[in-house]
Amino acid sequence: MKVSIVYDSGFGHTARQAQAVAEGIAEVKDVETSLIAVADSSIPWETLEASDAIIFGSPTYNGLVSARFKQFMEDSTKAAWSQQKWRNKIAAGFTNSGAQHGDKLNSLISMSLFAAQHGMIWVGLDLMPGNSSSKGTVEDLNRHGVWLGAMAQSNTDESPDATPGASDLRTAAYLGQRVAEIAGRFNKRVVDAPGQFLSI
Repeated sequence: MKVSIVYDSGFGHTARQAQAVAEGIAEVKDVETSLIAVADSSIPWETLEASDAIIFGSPTYNGLVSARFKQFMEDSTKAAWSQQKWRNKIAAGFTNSGAQHGDKLNSLISMSLFAAQHGMIWVGLDLMPGNSSSKGTVEDLNRHGVWLGAMAQSNTDESPDATPGASDLRTAAYLGQRVAEIAGRFNKRVVDAPGQFLSI
């Protein structure tokens, strides 16, 4: 089984989050992981087509995904969307910003809509919100209290070696493991061909 992580990272913080997602995927047996940075070079579209799941990641800038990630989304129209090459693949997303909130939800919504347009099946978090009571702490999983994907916060004056924090990275790893496990369940089923309807 193959899971790809397609991400952008402006300063290395979101790349660290992507690596945490990959570490979570590695907890599931017999899964091959590909980390694909959209800034590196041309996108390996064949790798994405061969993947059982694709996890999208981008920093949130001005309440949106980064320009490079948006370019990847647009480039996918000809490479994958027009023939629905990602149809019925599992999808998920993660994002990071300098602010505690930073309108990161808008980035996850953009990713989930993008996945829906490709006919993908979106997987969110199944974690209760952390740090939401007097007994909670910033070390709780899902400390941002989000279900659509994994969020992280990175202090703008610190390097990726110091931030995002451990709880955000553990939440990202949890998302990676969850996606790999769900993709494994779907991988065992026969998927209907594009354009056909399953009888009910």
